[in-house]
Amino acid sequence: MSIRNKIYFASDFHLGVADYKLSRQREANVVAWLDSIKEDASELYLVGDVFDFWFEYRHAVPKGFTRFFGKLAELADLGVRIIMFKGNHDMWMFGYLSKEMGVEIVSDELIIERGGKRFYIHHGDGLGPGDLKYKVLKKIFRSKVCQWLFARIHPNLGIGIALAWSRRSRIAGLKKERFLGDEKEWLVVYSKEILKREHFDYFIYGHRHLPLDIKLNESSRYVNLGEWISYFSYAVFDAEGLSLRYFKRND
Repeated sequence: MSIRNKIYFASDFHLGVADYKLSRQREANVVAWLDSIKEDASELYLVGDVFDFWFEYRHAVPKGFTRFFGKLAELADLGVRIIMFKGNHDMWMFGYLSKEMGVEIVSDELIIERGGKRFYIHHGDGLGPGDLKYKVLKKIFRSKVCQWLFARIHPNLGIGIALAWSRRSRIAGLKKERFLGDEKEWLVVYSKEILKREHFDYFIYGHRHLPLDIKLNESSRYVNLGEWISYFSYAVFDAEGLSLRYFKRND
């Protein structure tokens, strides 16, 4: 009998971008990774932008991702707790994944304690200094009024508009991000501000599309999970602590 003693974190799969072929290849990599962790995972945190677009209509959801959903269902049936965060690309997740696969949906930050360590987890969008335009847009898109209005659009048109918008995103252009330095990395700045008020051992984010592991002080670290277009990066927490790793298929 396997011992489930590891907690896994990943984000920014962006399933659906940039076209069907590339998305299916990425989905296959994600499924292979999920298969590799199913024996020892106790919890799985998917920290936002799992999909490049997602909107749940009352009786319809975006098609595709069948193998990914099947693997999530398998992990859930094995007893793995699955927590999925809303990102800036898939903030319109409601009850479908919870009902079908038992996935727990988190809208903003989540604070947990495991193995005597405190974690602050958030997708990372809209945090820290700057980016006022997006912060305003996020409030609009998260509003009940906006969601109600979008739901009035026929799924063929609504999803079509969203997919066209996705093709203009930075991830669709396969653009690699570069490190800005501690003083300009807004999630580093945000984490340090939190540390002035409250201690956390680990700050875990997605959104940045750049795998990072930065020491904030003698006992706290900032970890960005990167993305699955170029890096295939993730983090795992076990008895040895938290480590940032990179997945490579063996087949």
